[in-house]
Amino acid sequence: MNDTTIKKVDAAHSPQGSMGQKYLASGVSLSMRLWEEEPGSVDPQPMSRDYEVVGYVIKGTAELELEGQKLLLNPGESWLVPKHAVHRYQILEPFVAVEATAPPAQVHDRDSK
Repeated sequence: MNDTTIKKVDAAHSPQGSMGQKYLASGVSLSMRLWEEEPGSVDPQPMSRDYEVVGYVIKGTAELELEGQKLLLNPGESWLVPKHAVHRYQILEPFVAVEATAPPAQVHDRDSK
């Protein structure tokens, strides 16, 4: 049986995660989330996740430290964080970005580990 469910999600009414992310549309294998963060936000410790992340910067600037490399993320740029890669973000300017995670980050408490 194929899943033919259609979903539409309004970010203004989306559930919010513990890190401030807004959960957008989500399927069985993939999900989206929205980040709207202020400067000075920094992950306290490097982390790794059991999902893959691709993201796209809409506004602002952040620094992504990934496996010992530092990348500056600017508007119009996209990035990839491989599954289990050690990383952390630091927000340098008011930042808006959309990420897709596979499998969905919010399922089975993946975001809280």
